[in-house]
Amino acid sequence: MSDNSRPLSSDRLAALRTDIAARREELIALTQDLVRIPTLNPPGADYRRCCEYLGARLAAHGFDVRFIRAEGAPGDTDAYPRWNVVARHEGRQAGACVHFNSHIDVVEVGAGWTKDPFGGTVEDGKVYGRGACDMKGGLAASIIAAESFIRLFPDYSGAIEISGTADEETGGYGGVAYLAQNGWFAPKRVQHVIIPEPLQKDRICLGHRGGWWAEIETFGEIAHGSMPFLGDCAVRHMGAVLHKFETELLPAISERQTKMPVAPDGARRSTMNINAVHGGQEELAKGSTALLSNCVPDSCRLSIERRYLVEESYEGVRGEIAAMLDSLKATRPRFDYALRELNHVAPSMTQPDAPIVQTLARQIEAVLGDAPELIASPGSYDQKHIDRIGKLQNCVAYGPGLLELAHKPDEYVDVNDMLDSAIVMAAALAELLLQQSD
Repeated sequence: MSDNSRPLSSDRLAALRTDIAARREELIALTQDLVRIPTLNPPGADYRRCCEYLGARLAAHGFDVRFIRAEGAPGDTDAYPRWNVVARHEGRQAGACVHFNSHIDVVEVGAGWTKDPFGGTVEDGKVYGRGACDMKGGLAASIIAAESFIRLFPDYSGAIEISGTADEETGGYGGVAYLAQNGWFAPKRVQHVIIPEPLQKDRICLGHRGGWWAEIETFGEIAHGSMPFLGDCAVRHMGAVLHKFETELLPAISERQTKMPVAPDGARRSTMNINAVHGGQEELAKGSTALLSNCVPDSCRLSIERRYLVEESYEGVRGEIAAMLDSLKATRPRFDYALRELNHVAPSMTQPDAPIVQTLARQIEAVLGDAPELIASPGSYDQKHIDRIGKLQNCVAYGPGLLELAHKPDEYVDVNDMLDSAIVMAAALAELLLQQSD
């Protein structure tokens, strides 16, 4: 338990339950409104519109609202500016700040939908739409939680912040990373952070594996396709790289396991995914009836994402692949390559005894009746920036929704899950912010 907090009394928890349950329809409507703003990323559409919607709502409930554009961040243009909103509500006395951070961007719609992806359809107790699960349902739950808490306990100590941030789906550099670089998550101004990602209402996510994204290019020599012996095929060289991956790298990394509680179990090992292969001539435009010219490809590019464990190092991950490529260069005639890093995210993990973890665990058990499962995520999310840039290690992901629904057709969030999560979030606020005003 944190130094100043103590268990929430049953009457306070009952009051929060009653108030939030009575706001069921309001929670549904809020989620629908957010889903109906198509904040697609890429390209980064409707960010300002979504931020203004959130800002107007929170300002009406007494929050001081700031709009922050991540000027100069990757993707930020006049056509698609990277807007973020941060709203802060001050308590009656000094104390800790609890920050709820949600990303507002959603991925492409994709095929296979039977519901309107931006309609916010409600059916069988579920709100459907792109981003309903990941993570506008969590954002809506955090807003209802904060509003109910403030209404019931206006004399609380400290502060509550709610942010809607850009670009998490493409790395978060126009959102949380930019805010962290500019002091918004400095430990002196924010002490507890909850990110309502869809990791299930009975789980607390402590962090995530590391990620290293890179592009490998192999080189050859162009020649006429009828006389390939006069050239040098870059695609065949890439085939040798893939063979090395299949026979050496992938078997080796699959033996490495982590002590982090990563879910699902298959992600407790190191993994590597081949994102894309591009060799030779560019693909013809869709619908074209032209034929490719007869050429030996002189370039082939391979994009990879290497997810690594807290027990591994960035230098080791990169060096392992570079050494494998160097071995091919030493043994394979005419083999040459370039290795370019595209992105890197270090592993991040909040300790299980951190104040925010222990507070949420107590309230999940009080609300749901069972102790939560502590997990880590196979992929990264914006905790990486709060931890590595903001230097705040008291951050977790907790929110409604099933992660396996994210980015899928007919994505949805269950209304009862949102309500339960909102009660847990509000109860966590009560434990963390009422102790000095009793």
